[in-house]
Amino acid sequence: MTTLERHLPTPIPAIHPLAEYLADGERKAFYTAMKTALQVPWMGVVTMAYAHYPHFFRHLWQGIEPIVTSAGFVGECRELRALAEGEAARLAPAGLRGTLDAAGYAPAEIASIRDMIEIFSHGNYPYLLIATLVRLLLEGGAMAPDAAVDAVPFTGRHAPDVACPFVLMEAHHAEPTTRAVYEDVKATLGLPFVNTDYRALARWPSYFAAAWGGIRPLVATPAYEAACRRVHDDALARVRHRVPNPAGLDAEGLRAAALRDAPLDEMLAVARLFQWLLPGLVLNVALFDLQLR
Repeated sequence: MTTLERHLPTPIPAIHPLAEYLADGERKAFYTAMKTALQVPWMGVVTMAYAHYPHFFRHLWQGIEPIVTSAGFVGECRELRALAEGEAARLAPAGLRGTLDAAGYAPAEIASIRDMIEIFSHGNYPYLLIATLVRLLLEGGAMAPDAAVDAVPFTGRHAPDVACPFVLMEAHHAEPTTRAVYEDVKATLGLPFVNTDYRALARWPSYFAAAWGGIRPLVATPAYEAACRRVHDDALARVRHRVPNPAGLDAEGLRAAALRDAPLDEMLAVARLFQWLLPGLVLNVALFDLQLR
C-alpha cells in the first residue's frame, strides 16, 4: 500500500497559482463550475496552483466533478469536519470575546466574523480531500472502486446560509501591523504565502492579530502536530476507502496528464505541499471558531 507520510517538502516548491481574475477560456469555465460544485465563494490556492498546469487541471476536474457533486463526498466532508473540530476542542484555545468587547467590537461585527469563519469551516474540507486525492494518485496509489456505490448526486444546498462579503486583505493593501502578522504566519507555518482564510479574516485587522496571537503558541506543540496528523490520516483513509469515484480517476491517467505540463517531481512537490498544509489550516480555522464561542 502506498503510504503518504505527513511532511513538509524540502525545499518548498515554487507555486504559480492562476488567480481567478486572470483565468480565461476553459480554465475560467472550470473555476466557475468548481465553485458551484463545492458551493464555495472562492477558489482555493491549492486548485489555483493546479490550474497552472492546464492538461493536468483538465484531467483532474473531469475526474473529480462527479466526485465532489456526490452525496457520498458531501457526507465525507461533514464527517471530516467533525473530526477536525473535535481535535481543535482538545487544544482548548482561550476565548476572545472579552478582548473584542473591550476593543469596541459590536455583536454584529463579531457575528460577521463568525459567518466568515463558517464559510471556511465548510469550504476547506472539499479542498483538503481533493489535495489528498491528488497526492495519493500522483504517488501511484488508488481509490477504492467499490466506493462508487455512494456516487448518487447530492441535491440541494450544503453550504452555510450566510451573507458575508468576501473581501481579502492583500498584503499590499494592509497596514504595517497586519503585514507583520502575515510575515509571522508564514514564518510560523513554514509557508511562502498567506492562505485565503487569513487574508479574509484580516479584513478585521485587530481581531485577526488577536486571533492569530491566541493560536500561535499552540502551533509549536506536540499536541497540535498530533492533531494535524490525525486529520491527515483521516482524510487519507476517506479518500482510499470511502470517497466515491464514478469516473474512475486513477493514478495512470492523472500522472500522464501531469507529465504533459511538467516533470512529475515538480507536480509531486506541489501536491505534497498542499496535502501537508491543509490539515493545519482546517485545524486553525476550527480554533478561530472556538475562540469566539
